[in-house]
Amino acid sequence: MHVRNMILRRSGHFRPLLNSATSSRLHMVSAASKHTLSGFSQPVMAIRREDQSIWERRAPLAPNHVRKLVKNKVKVLVQPSNRRAYPMKAYASAGAIIQEDISDASLIIGIKKPPVELLLPNKTYCFFSHTIKAQEANMPLLDAILEKNIRLIDYEKMTDSQGARVVAFGKWAGVAGMINILNGLGIRLLALGHHTPFMYIGPAHNYRSSDMAKQVFRDAGYEISLGLMPKSMGPLTFVFTGSGNVSQGAQEMFQELPYEYIEPKDLPKVATHGAINKVYGCVVSRDAHYVRKDGGPFNADEFQNHPDWYSSTFAEKIAPYASCIINGIYWAPSAPRLITIPDAKNLLQPASQPWLPTSLGCPQLPHRLLAICDISADPGGSIEFMSECTTIDKPFCLYDANQHTNTESFAGPGVLVCSIDNMPAQLPREATDFFGALLLPYIPDMIISDATQPFEAYNARPVVKNAVIATNNKLAPSFEYIEELRNSKKKSNSKAMSVDQSSKKVLVLGAGYVASPVVEYLSRDSNVRITVASALRDEAEQLAQKHQNTDAVCLDIQRRPEELAKLIQEHDLCISLLPYGLHGKVADLCIAHHVNMVTASYSNVLTANPDASYHQRAVDADVTILNEMGLDPGIDHLLAMECFDEVKELGGKVTSFRSFCGGLPAPEFSDNPLRYKFSWNPRGVFLAALNGARFIDNGKIVEIPPGGVDLMESVKPFDFLPGFNLEGYSNRDSLHYLKEYGIEGATTCMRGTLRYKGYTDCLIGLMKLGMLQPTPHPALHPDGPDVTWRKLIAILTNQSSNNLLENLKRSVAEKVGSLERLQAVEQLGLFDNTTPVIKHNTPLDTLAHHLAKTLTYEKNERDLVILRHDIGITWPNNTKESREITLVVYGEPNGYTAMAKTVGYPAAIGAKMLLDKEIQRKGLVMPLSKDIYRPVLQRLEQEGIKAVQRTHRFES
Repeated sequence: MHVRNMILRRSGHFRPLLNSATSSRLHMVSAASKHTLSGFSQPVMAIRREDQSIWERRAPLAPNHVRKLVKNKVKVLVQPSNRRAYPMKAYASAGAIIQEDISDASLIIGIKKPPVELLLPNKTYCFFSHTIKAQEANMPLLDAILEKNIRLIDYEKMTDSQGARVVAFGKWAGVAGMINILNGLGIRLLALGHHTPFMYIGPAHNYRSSDMAKQVFRDAGYEISLGLMPKSMGPLTFVFTGSGNVSQGAQEMFQELPYEYIEPKDLPKVATHGAINKVYGCVVSRDAHYVRKDGGPFNADEFQNHPDWYSSTFAEKIAPYASCIINGIYWAPSAPRLITIPDAKNLLQPASQPWLPTSLGCPQLPHRLLAICDISADPGGSIEFMSECTTIDKPFCLYDANQHTNTESFAGPGVLVCSIDNMPAQLPREATDFFGALLLPYIPDMIISDATQPFEAYNARPVVKNAVIATNNKLAPSFEYIEELRNSKKKSNSKAMSVDQSSKKVLVLGAGYVASPVVEYLSRDSNVRITVASALRDEAEQLAQKHQNTDAVCLDIQRRPEELAKLIQEHDLCISLLPYGLHGKVADLCIAHHVNMVTASYSNVLTANPDASYHQRAVDADVTILNEMGLDPGIDHLLAMECFDEVKELGGKVTSFRSFCGGLPAPEFSDNPLRYKFSWNPRGVFLAALNGARFIDNGKIVEIPPGGVDLMESVKPFDFLPGFNLEGYSNRDSLHYLKEYGIEGATTCMRGTLRYKGYTDCLIGLMKLGMLQPTPHPALHPDGPDVTWRKLIAILTNQSSNNLLENLKRSVAEKVGSLERLQAVEQLGLFDNTTPVIKHNTPLDTLAHHLAKTLTYEKNERDLVILRHDIGITWPNNTKESREITLVVYGEPNGYTAMAKTVGYPAAIGAKMLLDKEIQRKGLVMPLSKDIYRPVLQRLEQEGIKAVQRTHRFES
C-alpha cells in the first residue's frame, strides 16, 4: 500500500482536494481499478441524472465541487440533463465529461433513488435510499441492490461520533418549508375571509434564490408591523420543533418578519393577549414536552436509547396555542408522537376564541391551529394523521377532525398541511451548493470503495463505512435488522388482510335488533369485513345477506367457548351485543388475543369484580375496551360532557344535573296497562325496577333500598314535553358520576328512567302480587303439574283455585291496593283460566316470557326514545343558568327501531373510531373525553340523531 501511494503521489494525479486529510484519503484508491491514465490507476465517479420527479433539479455536487475533484485527477462523468439547476455547460467547464454511459464509474452518486432497471451491478452507489425503516415502497429497490452486488451508502446514515448527520439538505428544507407554508397560509386565510400580507408570498420554487424570497418576507413584515393584519385573527404564533438545521433554516426566513421569541410556558398568554403587529416564535426542544411516564426528569441520553419510556405533552400544552407548527424533527417508531389522530381531533374542533373581538363582525377562524408544515415528511410519524406526503404540484391539503383530506380547495374545515418530501428541490442551486460542500470531504472515502471486494477490506472512515446499508449481496452488519423489521411488517400486513384484501375485520357477537344498524354502519366502508356470530343461525344469516362484506357464523358461546376464542383471534375488533353477563368472558378472550372490544353496557359489568383487573390487564395487553357506547349509558354521557366541558372552559360551574331517559312505544301504540312494549327480553326491565337507587338532591343524599316497591313509589311526573304523559324514577347509583363527570361541586346529581304515566303503578301491583319475584316458586317448576294464570294468581294470593272469579279479583284488589292495579292485572291476561302457563321456575321469568309475546311490537308499529338533561349552572358573575337538552328519536315502522338506532349507531361509530385509530387509549375506556364525544355526536347527527338545547338565564 505504501509503495503504491508513493507512485500515485509522484504521478501528480492527487493534489490536495480541500486539506491534507482529504488528499490522503484520495491516495487510497484501489490498485485493482480498471481505469487508468498515463499508466496509473485513476478514480472514476459519476453523477447520475435525477429522474424520480420532474421537480428534482438538485445535484449532489455543484460545478465548483467537480472542478476541485478534477484538479485532483478524479475523472467525473455527468449524465446529461437539461433539468438540473446548474446547466451541463457549467459542469463541462469544470472539467466533467458529459455522457450518457456511466458504466466506467466505480462510484455513482445522486440525490434520489434510481429506477431499479437502471442499477449497474458491482458498483458503489450513494443516495437517499429510504430503506432503513424497511419502507415497503423501497423494498424492491433494496432487493435489486442485494441481487446486483451493489454497495449502497446512504447519506442519511452518515453521522459523526455524536450521531449528528454530516450530509443533509436540512437547512434548505427548512427555508423552503417556511416559504411554502406562508404561501399556503395566505391563501387559506383568504378562503376563511381574511386578507393578509402573506398573500404576496409565493411558493418556494418561484424564487431564483432565498434572498429574493427574503425580500418578499420583509415586505410582508413591514405591513404586519404597521398593524395591517386583521384584528379578527388574533395573534399569530409559530412553533418550531427542534433546534437542528431544519428548524434553523425555517427560522432564518421567519426572522425576516417582525418577530418576538417566547418560551413554551408563555404560549397560552400570548395566544390570548399577544400583539398583532408582530408574529411570535417558539422553539420547542425535547425537554419542553417529553416527560418520563414514571414522572422522572427528562434525560437526553436515556431518551435516545429508550424513547418508549417517555410520553409527549405537545398536543396538550403546546399545539392548542399554535397558529402554525413547523415540524422538522426525526421520529423513531418507538418514540411518542407529537400529535396523534385523537389529538388532532381535539385540536381541530371549533373552540372558544377569547382573542377575537366579537364586536368586529368578522369571520371567525375555525380553531387556533391553522397550518402545519411537516418538513420531516414521515407519513404516519410524529404527526400521525399525515399519512401521505404532499407534492410540489399539489403542496397542500386540508385535514379535518373526521380524517377527511381535501387537496382541491383551501376552503372548508380542517388544518392546512404541507408535507413535501423534496422541499430543497424548490431552491435547487443553493441546496446543491450547501449539500455538495458537506459531501465533498467524504468523496475520497467513497471513491476507494470496491464493491467486488469484501466489506472488511473497505478502509473508509467510520462516517462513510458506517453508512453502508448493503454490500457483498447482503445487508451490512449494522443494518441486518432491516430484514427482521421487514418480516415483522409482512406478518402484520398478512394478519390485517382478509380474504378479499380488506384491511380490517370486525366480529359482531349477537344478531338482534341492535346488530342491524351496527353492521349497516360498518359495512359502508369497503375495507371492513364483518362476521356476525349468533346462536340463532337464521337471524345471523338474514343480517349478513343484507350487507356487503358480511359473513354469518352460528355460535353458542356458552357451549363452544373454544370457537369463540378462535373467532376473536382472527379479528381486529369485537363488538359484544350479548347479554351483559357474558361481557366478562368476551373481555377475557379479547385481552388474551390482543383484540379491541366495544360494548354498549355499563362498565361496572367488568369493574364489579376488582380481582379480575380488566383495566390493567387490557393496558398491559395494549387493548382498548370501550364501554357504555349506547343510549343510556352512551349518548347521555356524550351530551352531558359536551355541556360540562363548555361550561368549565368559560369559567362556569355545574351546580345540578338531572338526567332521565326512556325507550317507549310511540304514544299511539302505548295502549296496554304497562304503557310499554318489549323489543327484547323483558327480564332486564323488571330487574331494573327491583334495583335500589342512590342520588343527591339539593345537597341531601337519598338512598332507596332494592327489592321492594320503594323505587317505583318514588316516581315523579315530568312535563318538559307537555304532549307526553311522562313519569320518571331514579336509576342505580348516581353519586359516582359526580367524579366521572368532573362535577364534584354539584348539589344535585340524579340519573333516572322515563316511562308513560301508569307504568310504575302497574309494576307496583305486580310486585305486591308476587309476580316479579326473582326466586324459584314450586308452582313454576318446569316438571310440575300444569297451571293456568288464574290458578297461579290464586296460589300467589293464598286463595283456593276453586274460588269464584269475583272473589279472586276481590282478593287480588286487596293485595295490590287499588282497582286500577287490579284492572291492569286483568288486562295483562293474568286471570286467564284456559291456557297453561309456560313455566320458567321464577314468577319474574315466567311473566317476562309471557309479556315478551303479548306486549311485543306489531308490524308497522314504532317505538320512541326520549332523553332529557336538566343542568344548573352558575357563572363567575353569579348569573344562574339552566340548560335543557332534549333528544327525541322515533323508530321507523319498517326499519330500525329508535332503540336499535340509538344503541347501535354509537357502538358502531366507536368501533370505527378504534379501527381508524381515532381512539388510542388503552384499558377500560368510557366516552367522557372530547376526542370521543365530539366526533360521535357529529356522526350521530348525520344519522338523524340530534338533541335540542334550550337555555334560560336569570339573576341570582
